[in-house]
Amino acid sequence: MKITLAQLNYHTGNFATNNKIIIDAINLAKLEGSELIVFSELAVCGYPPRDFLEFKDFILQCESSIVQIAKHCEGIAAIVGSPSVNPKIEGKDLYNSAYFLADGEIKKVVHKTLLPNYDVFDEYRYFEPNREFAVIEYKDLKIALTICEDLWNLNENPMYINCPMDELIKQNPNCIINIAASPFSKVQIETRQQVLQNNAIKYKLPLFYVNHIGAQTQLIFDGGSCVLNANGEIINELKYFEEEIKNFDLSIENNKLKILNCNEIFLTETKLPDKYKDLESALELGIKEYFRKQGFSKAILGLSGGIDSALVLYLAAKALGPENVKAVMLPSQFSSKHSIDDSLALAKNLHVAHEIISIEETFNALQLSLKKQFEGLPFDIAEENMQSRTRAVILMAMANKFGYILLNTSNKSELAVGYGTLYGDMCGGLSVIGDLYKTEVFELCEYINSNEEIIPKNILTKEPSAELRPNQKDSDSLPDYDLLDKILFHYIEERKGPQEIIAFGFDETIVKRILKMVNSNEWKRLQAPPVLRVSSKSFGFGRRLPIVAKYLN
Repeated sequence: MKITLAQLNYHTGNFATNNKIIIDAINLAKLEGSELIVFSELAVCGYPPRDFLEFKDFILQCESSIVQIAKHCEGIAAIVGSPSVNPKIEGKDLYNSAYFLADGEIKKVVHKTLLPNYDVFDEYRYFEPNREFAVIEYKDLKIALTICEDLWNLNENPMYINCPMDELIKQNPNCIINIAASPFSKVQIETRQQVLQNNAIKYKLPLFYVNHIGAQTQLIFDGGSCVLNANGEIINELKYFEEEIKNFDLSIENNKLKILNCNEIFLTETKLPDKYKDLESALELGIKEYFRKQGFSKAILGLSGGIDSALVLYLAAKALGPENVKAVMLPSQFSSKHSIDDSLALAKNLHVAHEIISIEETFNALQLSLKKQFEGLPFDIAEENMQSRTRAVILMAMANKFGYILLNTSNKSELAVGYGTLYGDMCGGLSVIGDLYKTEVFELCEYINSNEEIIPKNILTKEPSAELRPNQKDSDSLPDYDLLDKILFHYIEERKGPQEIIAFGFDETIVKRILKMVNSNEWKRLQAPPVLRVSSKSFGFGRRLPIVAKYLN
């Protein structure tokens, strides 16, 4: 018997495209003699569909798609993720389901039991949890079919009161199939592998896992679909950050399933996490998918001579092609010569078109317009923000005139403490590095330069500055980034309170100052562009804090 895993890139709500790639994969698998093909969670509609699930027409299109796909399942069976309607009066209107299709029709529908409702997941808002358990019997296969989170309750502190596999194992299955929509983060690959291994080991069954690939706005899906043997060894993996369809030959004797065409040496083909390579791949994929799925092709950004805009320019050129990216230098009377020189060198290295547009005249005109109102008052943040907003006006004007999308270049450290100008350098259609702390920005740039100097060395070594007043440095307003980022990580990712962070040995005054800045700037972050998520807790819909709260203020 042959089984096919289809790791594909779906587009939320794009039923025509999703149907086509699913049906094309089914037809290809049939040609190669496969008897079962497996697709990922909510493949029909894309993940996450969010409040589209509240539209009756959206659900009708999901149902129509399943019927259409089923017609192609003659001589082959398929497992496909899609919402399904709850026929009962009580409970939520929908289930998150896996359809088993064969002989041209729907044979069985299995529902997701464990509905994640934390971080970026909000499934209990829409779906009713499953309460009935049955394996799927197909030819010699007895499948324990599970959906993503259904395998994630094997830990010392279970989040849920039940475990679907504890019920399914009672029916003597000979394999586990898990269809998933598991987004990328810096820790997710290793964590996911451990979860899958723990399940295979506990239930002593081979496991087939199929994940999404691609990106949907903030969420990036890295793939990593894989096959494990009953000893919990990952014996084959599909590609990361790429689409792939792969066949596996099976033999089944006395209800024992053996995978024949896999390398049985643990980790010979398995991905070991490579933090910086993965981050680069994820961010490139996030940019590429945001543009492709929205029908955009060209990006513009302000190139300041600093490390943040340098990294964003590099990633954009890799993702979209240098011919589709425009870098604009916008110097003022406070800009240093090396900032322009460094920017020009970077644009040349990346073969990106660039322009220099001075904002000095425009800034002076704004000051003249406000001369009466500002008379007698010192130069302060008002004048600094005027420069930033002048740059944003010019960049947005060029974006409107020539069809560019403005990329935001703020990092997570700046977003956290409000070190940015609303309607100025916080503008943009997409925040590329808004989930990377400043120290991580430096580390990723060092990685990019590991083989050749792409980002000019001076950009990496000079002290960070917004250059909005004479001799300005970030350290004038903020603690050292090494210290700042450690405290921010404890507070944002680990959700530690001030006393817990102080107990790690940090100065009490600095901790309280930083945490107050974070909480006081929630209103600014609410208006920031969507942030590509690469951490376990990014700014955006995965972190929901009140704006007018008093905590730590």
